[in-house]
Amino acid sequence: MALSKTTVVDKIEVLEKGQVQVRTKTTVLEDSVALSSSFHRHAIMPRLRTGRVVADDGSVTAAGTWNDTDISGEAANVQAVATAAWTDAVKDAYEALIESQD
Repeated sequence: MALSKTTVVDKIEVLEKGQVQVRTKTTVLEDSVALSSSFHRHAIMPRLRTGRVVADDGSVTAAGTWNDTDISGEAANVQAVATAAWTDAVKDAYEALIESQD
């Protein structure tokens, strides 16, 4: 009786505003027969804003800066999809969307 566990990225979706949604499947196996599976999802945004400061009264005291998201820790297939999807136009549109919601 040999137990093992595999983890694979089994779904990558690009959403309307350029976000990349990743689903990871973890399977527990006994002698190569699946005993159970579980899923985890996370989303990656094309750009991230840092340094934005909002006062207690809701006024913005520091606008912050936008940077491309670091995807170096993602699986190679996730990196490939994000790199293909995140054109400059997509990143600019995502940034404008977030700023319009402020």
